[in-house]
Amino acid sequence: MGASLGSVALTAMMASDLDAAADGPLAPRPQQAPAQAQRCIFLMMEGGPSHIDTFDPKPELERLHLQEFNRSGEQKSAMESGKRYFVKSPFKFRQAGQSGADMAENWSHLAGVADDLCFYRGCQVDSVNHPTAMYQMNCGNRFGGDPAMGAWVTYGLGSVNQNLPGFVVLPADSYPQGGSANWSNGYLPAHFQGTPLRPTGSPILDLNPPAGVSRQRQRQNLDLIATLNQQHAAQHPTHDDLSARIANYELAFRMQMQVPEVLDMSDEDQRTLDMYGVGKEPTDAFGRKCLLARKLVSSGVRFVQLYHGSWDSHDYIARAHGSLVSAVDQPIAALIQDLKDRGLLDTTLIVWCGEFGRSPDNGVRGGTAYGRDHNPKAMTMWMAGGGVNAGHTIGATDETGAQAVENVRHVRDVHVTLLRLLGLDDNKLTFYHAGRFKQLSQFGGKVIDELIA
Repeated sequence: MGASLGSVALTAMMASDLDAAADGPLAPRPQQAPAQAQRCIFLMMEGGPSHIDTFDPKPELERLHLQEFNRSGEQKSAMESGKRYFVKSPFKFRQAGQSGADMAENWSHLAGVADDLCFYRGCQVDSVNHPTAMYQMNCGNRFGGDPAMGAWVTYGLGSVNQNLPGFVVLPADSYPQGGSANWSNGYLPAHFQGTPLRPTGSPILDLNPPAGVSRQRQRQNLDLIATLNQQHAAQHPTHDDLSARIANYELAFRMQMQVPEVLDMSDEDQRTLDMYGVGKEPTDAFGRKCLLARKLVSSGVRFVQLYHGSWDSHDYIARAHGSLVSAVDQPIAALIQDLKDRGLLDTTLIVWCGEFGRSPDNGVRGGTAYGRDHNPKAMTMWMAGGGVNAGHTIGATDETGAQAVENVRHVRDVHVTLLRLLGLDDNKLTFYHAGRFKQLSQFGGKVIDELIA
């Protein structure tokens, strides 16, 4: 009794966790709740795409265009203070599909799959700074160091293919603001961290054995290393990194057999390559990522995150957002249609978003350049596949797009909803760390029921 019943219960739970890990940390696990989605492709538009210039038209800005005003206050950042002027959107809008989804006209390809999308306009975040907002969107915590959503999903569901990482990241030429902490395993075991594939050159360094080293010789080397590592791990049973290192050596050996096949696009017919925009500009780079994402989830990878940036259009938004949309519009539409044609869209959750939205106004900085500043209080994201409420727009922003006013929810509720779409319960998907059970939402959240079909 001196040990207390609480510690006995904790010991029993931790022993249960160890038993569950006996089949391997990435072994497939059942969903915690019934759900259609079995995998996720997360399209991160780093920099903060403007909802006002993509999927949330604001006719009122036509009337207010170039009207100047001053903003001040202790709660206002230096960026949003001082002399300001309203900016109308340079893009014309239309209603796409039978659902009548609002889309800027330069989303010409995505308009063809508009009825597969569920738009959400009610999300709010806490930060106007890129790194902290990226951390919050990806990891639930503005200050970094916590597990990314992809790490939580693979922790909860495992991975179907033990020869590939469960969580794969396809970054842009440069890493996003905040760096690799955006796909960190945080305090979860190291097995669950994201594996980035390099955008140029060999996707994974040292993927092939050195010249003159046969697979038999490599296998013998790995067996020797495993023996030494296991002896060391036995002396330090609480060091998770040691067991993860052993598992990673073995995964790397298996990846040498399957990764080249998955990454090889020579087996794709020309029609598919053309559909994604591979081989032409400006769609080639992101088209390859979207096609690779389809190949990865088809091969059993649980969570794939694609980065595209930068959408931080403070000035000349017509030119900046115009070129960005032209690079991703066709590849994203192709990804949705390709998954649909292969019967995979219903079980694949696709998410499109940035770290925050943009303001309806801009600061006067030596003139007017028709751009927008950061806005954490209004943004648009959309989802497709995986049991989402397709063909609907949920939530709304005010007449200028400055703030969400209908179905307003914090980003933690979005995280809880995405987990629920994947069959995971945020209150059950926890990990004991630093004296308490932690979760993606930090301290709980509520599912946004309107986003689920």
